[in-house]
Amino acid sequence: MSKVCVICQKAPSAGRNVSHSHRVTNRVFRPNIQKVTANIDGRVKKVNVCTKCLKAGKVERV
Repeated sequence: MSKVCVICQKAPSAGRNVSHSHRVTNRVFRPNIQKVTANIDGRVKKVNVCTKCLKAGKVERV
């Protein structure tokens, strides 16, 4: 399953964990992607959508 939102194109981004002693390790910030049955351009499709787009009402769920 792709980790990209079909509405806003939000995808995983890279960052760093920084501990109290300032030891730095790499990490990944992943968006909260849900597989949703939605009405896209008049057709019913299963799409991957982030929860921010769902909450904002950018997707009409079926």
